[in-house]
Amino acid sequence: MRFSILAVTLTYASAASAAITWTLQKASNPTADQSEAYSRIEAAMKLAVARYSRFSSATKTIRVYYSPGVPTAEANYNGDLRFGSDRSYMTERTAMHEIAHTLGVGQTAAFDQHCAANNWPKATPLLRSWDGPNAKINCGGGHFWPYGLNYESEWSETNGDRHVQLVNAMLADGM
Repeated sequence: MRFSILAVTLTYASAASAAITWTLQKASNPTADQSEAYSRIEAAMKLAVARYSRFSSATKTIRVYYSPGVPTAEANYNGDLRFGSDRSYMTERTAMHEIAHTLGVGQTAAFDQHCAANNWPKATPLLRSWDGPNAKINCGGGHFWPYGLNYESEWSETNGDRHVQLVNAMLADGM
């Protein structure tokens, strides 16, 4: 009996440690512009990571930057995520979209291969459970849709939840 409790505890500790973590790189003496951007970025990242933690088992360490020269936002598989100066992109939707890039969306050969073959054994059935038997994952330009949260017009609470669940299924498919 003692071994079972220990095994359950270790399993829980292992599962609980799987998470997306992030740090915002800040100037030591920020300008007013930087301070405002940092506040907005932190709020967006907190919401996005909380949603990912509710619906995904993904693990990633992300380094977040405020980079005014970036037109919108961008991220890559190495874990760097940059927000530009346009405040309209400092949102939960944008943060979630960019987190997906850090996890491999549009960034890995596996993503490209799954897209080219339209071979998503777990993600496609999940999508069809929401959108019907003919639904398919579309890919292009390093993005996917539906539920890729590529534009602000795609945002809703439901779409946010589905985005994370679909990314999680893509990861399970080997993205």
